[in-house]
Amino acid sequence: MYEPIRTKPVVQRMGGTTVDYPHSSRGEALGIQLAGHLAALLAVTDELGLDEAAAEIAAQVARLRGTQPARAPQGPAGDAAALHQRAHDLAARALLVAASRADTTVAILSAERMDAHAAALESLDLAGAL
Repeated sequence: MYEPIRTKPVVQRMGGTTVDYPHSSRGEALGIQLAGHLAALLAVTDELGLDEAAAEIAAQVARLRGTQPARAPQGPAGDAAALHQRAHDLAARALLVAASRADTTVAILSAERMDAHAAALESLDLAGAL
């Protein structure tokens, strides 16, 4: 089982000198990771042309990073099924990190995006079967 590290990390250099510099906390690391997953989800959501969902995701990225995220220009969407699958996977990753970080707002948003992309994949599969 996982046991947390109980000592302060110290880097030892050759010659026996130690260097103690600030490290990011677990919470900060999770925040950075969550912002990254949401930014990737935002890029795919922009590519799919889902403006309302993209605005919600962008608001959460801005909250986590403190600045507005860079937005990709909307171009012609590629393979819709592949994009929805990628968005679903990114939302799942964001959900896991949000749960670890106890960020309920992002967890709910991620779960909603997973449901939306799963439904879109299902409708694309049904349309392809006809």
